[in-house]
Amino acid sequence: MKTKKEIILIGDRVLVDPDSRHDRTSAGLYLPPTVKEKEKVQCGYVVKTGPGYFVHEPGYSSEEWASDKRKDVKYIPLQTIEGDYAIFLRDSAIEIEFDGKRYLVVPHSAILACIRTEIFEE
Repeated sequence: MKTKKEIILIGDRVLVDPDSRHDRTSAGLYLPPTVKEKEKVQCGYVVKTGPGYFVHEPGYSSEEWASDKRKDVKYIPLQTIEGDYAIFLRDSAIEIEFDGKRYLVVPHSAILACIRTEIFEE
């Protein structure tokens, strides 16, 4: 029997693969983890995003999340998309490990900016 694990992010959460290039100084010396954790701003690549901000509609009761109507729930999508290079506040991030790899779960509100690379054909 085969199984497949998947991370499902809730609400406005963003899964980030931290950029490991910031593990060294410009001279090539490796920084200890305690130094990296003190940085206020960190960068990384967006791996996955949650559905967005929940929209409360008139007549929606808080118990409807458990019913079959949850497919009709509406969300305002997030600005970040998979592949973006996110610059975010480190203090708001939660570190997790999934399938032997380290990730950060960041609330969308803690992301300061994203760098999105688009390829154009001429």
